[in-house]
Amino acid sequence: MADTTGNTKGTETPHDHRPRKAGWRHIGPGIVVAATGVGAGDLVATLIAGSNFGYTLLWAAVVGCLIKISLAEAAGRWHLSTGRTLFDGWASMGRWTTYFFAVYAVVWGFVYGAAAMSSSALPLQALFPQVMDLKWWGIACGLVGLVFVWFNKYAVFEKVMTALVGVMFVVTVYLAVRVTPNLPDALAGLLPVLPDEEDSVLNTLGLIGGVGGTITLAAYGYWVNAKGWTDTGWMKVMRLDNRVAYATTGVFVVAMLFVGAELLHSANVALASGDKGLVQLSDILEREYGTATAKFFLIGFFATSFTSLIGVWHGVSLMFADFVARQWGRGEARAEEVASGERERSRPFRAYLLWLTFPPMILLFEGQPFRLIILYGVLGAAFLPFLAGTLLWLLNSSRTPREWRNGPVSNTMLALAGLLFLVLCVKQILDQPWGEFF
Repeated sequence: MADTTGNTKGTETPHDHRPRKAGWRHIGPGIVVAATGVGAGDLVATLIAGSNFGYTLLWAAVVGCLIKISLAEAAGRWHLSTGRTLFDGWASMGRWTTYFFAVYAVVWGFVYGAAAMSSSALPLQALFPQVMDLKWWGIACGLVGLVFVWFNKYAVFEKVMTALVGVMFVVTVYLAVRVTPNLPDALAGLLPVLPDEEDSVLNTLGLIGGVGGTITLAAYGYWVNAKGWTDTGWMKVMRLDNRVAYATTGVFVVAMLFVGAELLHSANVALASGDKGLVQLSDILEREYGTATAKFFLIGFFATSFTSLIGVWHGVSLMFADFVARQWGRGEARAEEVASGERERSRPFRAYLLWLTFPPMILLFEGQPFRLIILYGVLGAAFLPFLAGTLLWLLNSSRTPREWRNGPVSNTMLALAGLLFLVLCVKQILDQPWGEFF
C-alpha cells in the first residue's frame, strides 16, 4: 500500500501486524480531532462555567476529557482491530443505523455549515470591521474551507490543523497565565463537588458532555486510517495519539475555565451564550489588558473556529463517502480504502463538501428556520448516545476479534458516557418548544 501519510518511513503493508513503537513522531489524528472537537461554543460554555461557579467545576472538565478519550479510543480500536470502518460496523447492526445517519448527515450538515461559517466570521469581522459584513466573511470562510479540503489530501490537512492548534495552544495558555489563576483554588476544584445552585447537576453534566467533540469522535477512526494506520500493529500508537488529543483538549478547556473564574467570576460579569460571547470577551480583555491582548485573543478565536470548520468539512465528508460506498453495494467498507486516499477523491466526499458549504449560505442571509433548528438540536443530542451505545455493542460482540474486545474499564467508561449523553439528550428534547413546532 502506498504511503499516504507524508511519512518517509515506518509505513508497512496493511497485513503486517507487528506492533509499532508509540513515538511522538507519529502523533497526528489526535491533534486533528482535538482541534475539530473544541469549537467556539465549547470555549464559551467553559468560560460561562468559570464565570458562574469559579473553579468548582474544574473536575467536571477533566472527567469530560476522560470520557471522550474512551469514546475516541473505542472508535479507533474498531477500525484497527477489524480492518473495517465504523459505518460498516453500524450497517451490520441493522437498517435503523443507516436511516439515523442519513437523516443526521443531511439535517445536521445543513445547519452546522451555517454555524461554522458564522463562527469563523465573527473574529474576522471584529479584527477587520471596515472590510465587509459578517455574512460575507462567513461565505469567504466556507469557500476557503471548501477549496482547501477539496484540493488537499490528509497529510497536508493534518499539517495545517497542527499549525492552527499551535496558535490555539499559545493563545489559551497565555490568557490563563495573564489572568493570574489562584492555584490553591484551582487544585481544590479537582475535588468532585457540585455548586450550591439550582440545576447544578444538569449544568455539571452539560459541562462534562460538552468537552470537545460530537461526530468528530466517530471521525477519529477515519483519520486514523487516513494517516495510514490500518491494523493492530498501530494500536499502541493510536492510544498514545488519542491521549495526546484529549490532554490538548484539557489544556484548552482548563485555560478557559481559569479565564472565566478569574476575569469574569470575580468581577461578576456575565457573558452572552454562543459564539458572540467570545467577541464580548475580547472587549473585556481590551479594557483590562490592552488592544494587543484582545487582538491576540481574536486570532486564537479564529483558529479555534476555523479548525472546527475544516475538520468537519474533511472528517464528516469522509464518513459520508464511506456511507455511500456501503449503500452502493460495494461490500464491506475497508480501512485500506480510506488509507489509500480513495475516499477523499470520491464524488460522495466532494458532494458532501458542497452540501456543507453552499446550501447553508442561505441561512446566513435568511436566518435559521425554526423547525430545522429543533431537529438539528435533537439529532445532535442523540448522536453521542448512539455512538456510545453502538460502540458498546460492536466491541463486545463477535464482530471484534476477542483480543481487542472491551475490558471492564472500557465497558464502564462507555456505559457512563452513554448514560450521561442519554440524560443530556432527554433534557435537550424536553427543552424544545414542541408546541410551536406543530
